[in-house]
Amino acid sequence: MPAGLIALALGGFGIGLTEFVIAGLLPEVAADFHVDEAAAGWLISGYALAVVVGALGLTAAATRLPRKAALIGLMVLFIVGNLLSAVAPDYGTMLAGRIIAALCHGAFFGIGSVVAAGLVAPEKQARAIAVMFTGLTAANVLGVPFGTLLGQALGWRSTFWAITGIGVIALIGVALLVPASAGGRSATGLRGELSAFRSGQVWLSLAATVLGFGGMFGAFTYIAYTLTGVAGFASAAVPWLLILFGLGLFAGNWAGGRLADRSIDRTLLWLLAALAVVLAAFALVAGVPAGAIIGLVLMGAFGFATVPALQLRVLSSAAHAPTLASGANIAAFNLGNALGAWLGGLTIAAGLGYTSPLWVGAAMTVGALIVVAIAAASARRSRRPGAAHASADRESALPVP
Repeated sequence: MPAGLIALALGGFGIGLTEFVIAGLLPEVAADFHVDEAAAGWLISGYALAVVVGALGLTAAATRLPRKAALIGLMVLFIVGNLLSAVAPDYGTMLAGRIIAALCHGAFFGIGSVVAAGLVAPEKQARAIAVMFTGLTAANVLGVPFGTLLGQALGWRSTFWAITGIGVIALIGVALLVPASAGGRSATGLRGELSAFRSGQVWLSLAATVLGFGGMFGAFTYIAYTLTGVAGFASAAVPWLLILFGLGLFAGNWAGGRLADRSIDRTLLWLLAALAVVLAAFALVAGVPAGAIIGLVLMGAFGFATVPALQLRVLSSAAHAPTLASGANIAAFNLGNALGAWLGGLTIAAGLGYTSPLWVGAAMTVGALIVVAIAAASARRSRRPGAAHASADRESALPVP
């Protein structure tokens, strides 16, 4: 494994920790700044919106820079944002720190995906992307529980100081371990990067990401209500159950990367079909504790197994100008999160119960399955050399930067 992938994974770990750990510390933060729950919630929703902005805006701006230099700059932004959160004297400063840190999120994973793919042979590119995203899954499995415990024991600011330290280590790692040859600049510039969006395959890939990942995340958003209100678990058991979910994410990410290196579209078709079945089955057995645990783990495994393939499909569809398309796909992940959570909330508000987000997730996943089937059929019909055909059968690979 190239050492540069470890540095990218560490950066992903810090970013994932920043995104998710705040949920466990929200009551302490709200009490410290004397704000209500709604205002405190903006520390989460404001972050998500800033991720979308950064994924598109900063990635576009960074097309003029060597990719390694862009990653270093993004890690500096990450450190500044978390340092600001750690020392924030008031709520406004805390929110500003969260937004600054979030701006680097989408751009880091977008540009980092291109760099990770350039560090390995063409037949291992999905696995390389999966290694980078392993940092994100590890943040869920290990970082969030221990980060929450640290914040509860030593004060919530201690967690953000720790995240700042992780950012410094990741910055040093990227600077020393990512070779300049894997971080070359975009060969086409911003205008060329924008031209990637003329491809119907790119848009179909983005739609599949919104629907496929949104289906899983929409169901996950309300999972605490499902586990307590339907399965009958005590609230104190939820954090430990979420560790099992995180283990599913970790295993799925690893397996999905290996499968996607064989065939992107075939992998997506099988995984999305399996995820739709898992979500529907989870809704049916959620009232049985053992069934709920199995459903939770499988939802995480199949849901995150799609991530390497979804990311590599966009990269392959925009093979000659992948940077901005890669960032757009990170934005698509977050748009899917918001859409799934919104639709799931509507069904609960309509009185359909706490299993209804699982049915919404299953329906969204079926939608993603249809989109990928259409995209794969279109790619097979195409006889033009280039990204669209490559995305279907891995007949060509992303060029090494």
